Amino acid sequence: MNKLIKSTLASAIVLSLAACSSKPAVVDYETKAMQLAQKHIIIDTHIDVPYRLKNDWEDVSKKTQRGDFDYPRAIQGGLNAPFMSIYIPASYERSGGGFLLANQLIDGMEALVGRAPHKFAMAPDSKDVIDQFGSGKISLALGMENGTPIDGKLENLQHFYDRGIRYITLAHSESNHIADSSYDIRRKWKGLSPFGKELVVAMNNIGMMIDISHVSDDAFYQTVAISKAPVIASHSSLRSFVPGFERNMDDDMIKALAKNGGVIQINFGSSFVNSQANQYGALRAAAAKKAGVANDKAFAAKFKAENPYPFASLDSVLDHIDHVVKLVGINHVGIGSDYDGVGDSLPEGLKDVSTYPNLIAGLLKRGYSEADIEKILSGNLLRVWRQVEAYAQAQK
Repeated sequence: MNKLIKSTLASAIVLSLAACSSKPAVVDYETKAMQLAQKHIIIDTHIDVPYRLKNDWEDVSKKTQRGDFDYPRAIQGGLNAPFMSIYIPASYERSGGGFLLANQLIDGMEALVGRAPHKFAMAPDSKDVIDQFGSGKISLALGMENGTPIDGKLENLQHFYDRGIRYITLAHSESNHIADSSYDIRRKWKGLSPFGKELVVAMNNIGMMIDISHVSDDAFYQTVAISKAPVIASHSSLRSFVPGFERNMDDDMIKALAKNGGVIQINFGSSFVNSQANQYGALRAAAAKKAGVANDKAFAAKFKAENPYPFASLDSVLDHIDHVVKLVGINHVGIGSDYDGVGDSLPEGLKDVSTYPNLIAGLLKRGYSEADIEKILSGNLLRVWRQVEAYAQAQK
């Protein structure tokens, strides 16, 4: 073999080796996501376990047959700090009894900690979440969904603060004595009531986060105008993907929320993130009307068999996160799944609390850095929580 041939072969081998070494490494997103889920705090600001257990009790310290949450699945998914929703149905505004129900639901969470103190711990403050991280215990924070139990009395705000409530969703599916609801065509207050405006100031001063999920647009804008601390949307998604659904937030609202320093916690429910799923109930009602039959359980089953529910995808949820980030930046979005609150409407790949790694893997595939993912998982919410605490401390 002459020198020229040897030289040519050597060059070819060098080029081949260089080409091999320049190939990008294959990234195992799923394994990386599992690692990140265990490495970082995950805060989900809306899980409806308390009301679920009121109607259908199971021991969630063990693997359960029903529902979206239990201790083993939460540990598997890396969930460290769920805000357990102290949910008060809108009807209690008319019937009374909201104060009693709220206390009973709080009692249920304290009883859970009492039964399994090696698995759960109450977390009334942001410091508790951080201190308990890595202990194997799930930190239970509390948020009240619907301000009806306040009953127009600021002393009740103090009472529920003392019991560990750290955010209040001002209204729910109907307007109440605090605010108009996004679901209610009756807009008695044209936003916040006089007491509602007083309550926003009092919540700032006591160190309780204000949740604007469920309220009307006018109530939202009045809240962010009055509040001296950042506010949250504990379980809302975006109108840009589900046009006409006022329960979600539009782009102008998200910009105002970001200006306030707040955070929108994305709801996973298919009807919140997917327009087809959002219209499914209306389509069924129209079909029942056309057929001249009652829109009851029997018809619902028949309709579903012929028209399967259009579950959203994991990508649908990721699209909502992407939109917020592109609109106002990485510092104003988080997780508010609504597990145990939206029934059988959760997206493919996000069916229960074991599946947060799927969300993380999706974020990794879309190019989010670990630092960005940590903000989405808990950093943004913790920042707001600390700011709310700091504002209240400064008023003393």
